[in-house]
Amino acid sequence: MAVETIRAEALADVPHAFLGRRGGVSGGVHAGLNVGLGSDDDREAIAENRRRAVAAVKPGARLVTVHQVHSPAAVVAERWADEERPHADALVTDRPDLLLGILTADCVPVLLADPRAGVVGAAHAGWKGAIGGVVASVVAAMEGLGADRARIAAAIGPCIGRASYEVDDGFLARFVADDPANERFFLAGRAGHHQFDIEAYVASRLAEAGVRRIQTLGLDTYADEDRFFSYRRATHRGEPGYGRQIALIGL
Repeated sequence: MAVETIRAEALADVPHAFLGRRGGVSGGVHAGLNVGLGSDDDREAIAENRRRAVAAVKPGARLVTVHQVHSPAAVVAERWADEERPHADALVTDRPDLLLGILTADCVPVLLADPRAGVVGAAHAGWKGAIGGVVASVVAAMEGLGADRARIAAAIGPCIGRASYEVDDGFLARFVADDPANERFFLAGRAGHHQFDIEAYVASRLAEAGVRRIQTLGLDTYADEDRFFSYRRATHRGEPGYGRQIALIGL
């Protein structure tokens, strides 16, 4: 099976794609295109999956990722070794030899580009990073390389959908305390619980950061087992591990 590449119209001809689990060589609970270095999958399978991911989006480029820690930190990408990845949740570049990668398994992958300036960015927005400011950080880091936030286009890829993302009263209270307007991203569910639209929330943070063109793909990682890995789905099933998919962007 070929690697499935999901593209966003907002990013036009910029080399990019959101990948899922189709087209990989891993087996078991990691079956498919698992690229997670932090997973318990076979190391050779992970390396082959990462090679296939790069070949599907920008052959010959150097894949660069970060050690994701659910933070607001954004860094300028360099050709560091995998074992020397900085702790951060977003990265940017103006170098055409690099391909930026963000790993997710329910969290929100965001790809950004200002083609006129020749600057791209990628962000991993779990709820902690999203409320903590990772979106604003990646936009600011792109500006540091010469981008104009009014020209930046952004796409939000596959992530857990509102129908699949149940949270409790305490979670809602945390977001409402940060901004009362955040209540609009929660739909009442069973007693003491709510359904959180993290995709819409991240889109709103992009708009607050001055990004004018934002595309949401509306793909639910939890609900579509055939196409995507999901941490929450694996947890609910009591599975011993889970795979990670990757979102890629370059110049």
